[in-house]
Amino acid sequence: MAETEFVNIAAHLPEMARRQPDTRAIIFPKGKRSLTFSELNGLSDKIARGLIANGIRSGVRTVLMVTPSPEFFALTFALFKVGAVPVLIDPGLGIKNLKQCFSEAEPHAFIGIPKAHIARKLFGWGKETIRTCVTVGPRLFWEGTTLAKIIAEQQDDAPFTPAPTQKDDVAAILFTSGSTGIPKGAIYSHGNFSAQVQALKEVYGIEPGEIDLPTFPLFALFAPALGMTAVIPEMDFTRPGSVDPKKIVGPINEYGVTTMFGSPALINRVGRYGVEHGVKLPTLRRAISAGAPVPASVLERFTSLLNPGVQVFTPYGATEALPVCSIGSTEILEETRKITDAGGGVCVGRPVEGIRLEIIQITDNPIYGWDDMLRVPTGKIGEIVVQGEQVTRGYYNRPESDHLSKIIDPATGSFFHRMGDLGGMDEEGRVWFCGRKAHRVETEAGPLYTIPCEAVFNTHPAVFRSALVGVGEPGALTPVICIELEKDVKVDQEQIRKELKTLAEEHIHTRSIETILFHPAFPVDIRHNAKIFREKLAVWAAESLKCAR
Repeated sequence: MAETEFVNIAAHLPEMARRQPDTRAIIFPKGKRSLTFSELNGLSDKIARGLIANGIRSGVRTVLMVTPSPEFFALTFALFKVGAVPVLIDPGLGIKNLKQCFSEAEPHAFIGIPKAHIARKLFGWGKETIRTCVTVGPRLFWEGTTLAKIIAEQQDDAPFTPAPTQKDDVAAILFTSGSTGIPKGAIYSHGNFSAQVQALKEVYGIEPGEIDLPTFPLFALFAPALGMTAVIPEMDFTRPGSVDPKKIVGPINEYGVTTMFGSPALINRVGRYGVEHGVKLPTLRRAISAGAPVPASVLERFTSLLNPGVQVFTPYGATEALPVCSIGSTEILEETRKITDAGGGVCVGRPVEGIRLEIIQITDNPIYGWDDMLRVPTGKIGEIVVQGEQVTRGYYNRPESDHLSKIIDPATGSFFHRMGDLGGMDEEGRVWFCGRKAHRVETEAGPLYTIPCEAVFNTHPAVFRSALVGVGEPGALTPVICIELEKDVKVDQEQIRKELKTLAEEHIHTRSIETILFHPAFPVDIRHNAKIFREKLAVWAAESLKCAR
């Protein structure tokens, strides 16, 4: 029998501790706290032994609700080392969705800050399955032990031997944002994580010794695995769009940050502040922004803060598969933005090495097996499907979602993941994103796609953002464009409406959009401040039109 290969995402940490023991792995500007790679690895080893002593070992699903801190990093690597399965659920999902996530994940253990434990007890999260509780901070009226006690009880400083996990073993369950439906727990294997780390390293040329400023907790975990020092900014990670720009700009310049990751809303906020105050970020070698399409105007502003030739990269992907494609701001600003503004979709670049991407016919039904006949011709809009090592194989406790999102590929013994996105591929192999499949507006004259239509209206200088929604009966929807204006716009709305209708007339795919409504502030996902809740806007639009009759 062939020997199975050991793969554990936590193995990167002891290797980096061996190669650069005294280099700082994480820095927290608030409080000036930091840990070297050697210290972080040693602390995670102690915690790993303590977790096992408290019943958290290989295969134990463990909800982790800890704010970014040295403890968060050490705990996460410790959970991977023992072979436990961290369950990461964004607190920004809302009370109802959080309860559903706990019910589906069936966790056996819960590690959280006091506020998280209070919420767990108050709302009954996981009460049927959770047996072990650990508090990061003071424990009050609830059961379990504390992380401080776990660490204090460990006297052994010998290196911890990680669990002999393999490529396909479950490493974590990461819940999706739920921006177009119910949040689902994507099952990550150790192989998925390892492929992600390798892809990020190769696509962006990241080297050990660099300094990273991640503003999303998952990306923060990649930094130590890539050998980068992670500078964790002082911010509310669930609301990146409301970040204080000074607390991003300050650490970048103080610590000589070479790489940063931020949502489009954060990049926009920091870029506006930087332009207004003449800020420069000379140490940055690259910035990465994902989570939603990044408007060219946002890229233009932010790149003006960087040295000549330094780019903002916008990888395309999802919780279930990342990265899938990538493109730099130079190509966008010099070439693709013109096509985007004319309604050609947003170019997300070419598939990264190791990703097979296909564009197939649009359907809301399950597809049970791959067939080359599913493909659409080059240049035609279809559904985006992907295959590769960083693509997760399914959802936890959601077989129906698996049927709808996976296509078995007998020829390779693998599968395709249906991204739930629409787009096309040009003759150069670049992918053009055209919006979520669930958001297309099926009219009597045919389908309209959100991104190509909205881009036309977004070129108006008074428009902050727009959203295409449908009102009426399925299959015969009336297209409505909702407009959120830039703050402090003084121009008469009727004048803007006329100008927008003139814009729409200039493009064949927007000519049928006759109804334009102005909304004071779109309902958005607070974690991105860019993902628009179009379902809520559609209800509002229907009510507005009913009242206007």
